[in-house]
Amino acid sequence: MKVNIHRLSLSDAPEIARLINNRKIWDNLRDFIPNPYGVADGEFFVNLTQKENPPQTFGIVLDETKLCGVIGLVIQQDVHRFSAEIGYWIGEEYWGKGIGTKAIHLMVDYGFNELSLNRIFSGVFEYNQPSMRILEKCGFVKEGILKKAVFKNGNFYDEHRYAILKPEF
Repeated sequence: MKVNIHRLSLSDAPEIARLINNRKIWDNLRDFIPNPYGVADGEFFVNLTQKENPPQTFGIVLDETKLCGVIGLVIQQDVHRFSAEIGYWIGEEYWGKGIGTKAIHLMVDYGFNELSLNRIFSGVFEYNQPSMRILEKCGFVKEGILKKAVFKNGNFYDEHRYAILKPEF
């Protein structure tokens, strides 16, 4: 099994729509992502990513051909400009195969080595234990819990904050 990341293209939009149009995935994402999610939403998203300079959002690809998710960095501004938030999702049929771990490793390497970041962080909803485990496998450390900081599906939830720092040599 070979996992890679690549720039998204409009031809990825139908598969993005098929994979993300899943309530189990949407329940762990920010509300600005539509649900239901159509091909037009995927095309709009891909067009946004193509304007990124430098690129920050990539498709997660299995065995060179199968798009199985999306991963990206949101570079912060001003005094936080050497930090980025990592976000990702994997299609349900690809869960539990180690794909997320490999994709996060690739993205962290890209962020530190190509984007000159010093810190990469993530916020995880309290009920998303698999995402917490993946981040920990990738060397992220839990920095704290923001109590009832997330409002999703009509309820308040804790947000678990994880981060990894660029290694010093």
